[in-house]
Amino acid sequence: MKKEPTGVNIMDKPPEPSPDEKARQSLGLIKNKIIVMSGKGGVGKSSVSVNLAISLADKGFKVGLLDVDIHGPDIPRMLGLMGMMAANANRKLDPMRYSDNLSAVSIESLMSDKDDAIIWRGPAKHGAIRQFIGEVEWGDLDYLIIDSPPGTGDEPLTVAQLIKDARAIIVTTPQEVALADVRKSINFCRTVKMEILGLIENMSSYTCPHCGKPVDIFGSGGGERTAALAGLNLLGRIPFDPDIVKCGDAGASYQKQYSETPATRVFGEIASKISDATQS
Repeated sequence: MKKEPTGVNIMDKPPEPSPDEKARQSLGLIKNKIIVMSGKGGVGKSSVSVNLAISLADKGFKVGLLDVDIHGPDIPRMLGLMGMMAANANRKLDPMRYSDNLSAVSIESLMSDKDDAIIWRGPAKHGAIRQFIGEVEWGDLDYLIIDSPPGTGDEPLTVAQLIKDARAIIVTTPQEVALADVRKSINFCRTVKMEILGLIENMSSYTCPHCGKPVDIFGSGGGERTAALAGLNLLGRIPFDPDIVKCGDAGASYQKQYSETPATRVFGEIASKISDATQS
């Protein structure tokens, strides 16, 4: 009698999960997903994303920071992360490690030449963002902070489509030209049925180093008025501090180097409001 071969039949191996299924599996391990948006550029959105992620991590939460700004990725430089991401034994990419509680992923961490231009249309960006979720070993996270480019284009729309339970934080500065674009971001979130956690007014005021008096460089109160009119929470008003810019350029932690400043206090307060709103 002919003896049947022993061992595992290759035909019995489960099929490789689809990219969408891989993304769903990764997202299932992440408790809270928050996209940080802005209506226009130049309002300090990436700086806010970085400092909120650091503040949440400092409070003991496990945090991932996902940079979906495909054409202008800044997160690795602002965190001082060097080198490139590498694949692990599970054939997934390990995110770049900033601290025990904070890791980050960006298209820049896959580029050998950081100055190369990314010239992609919408479908390619959609596929890349899906890979950043499903092909990365994020593990169990309390928060995934998603830094999105300004406006309401491909990247925030992709996040809304892929991450159905994502919630938004919208960053603005006090002047009317920024607030007009913020209202578009609010309407975007409502159109795609994305919950808005609140607004953050950045560069709210500047304290003169000579006289100690606050100077409203970009006006005042615009974020508060916009939040009130839209029925949203104003999560905080972050004062303008040139040292935030310097630390971002140097890849250093502003909150570590300037732990007693008003801006560091406000970042901590906003992080507490976020944890109170999402952990209940």
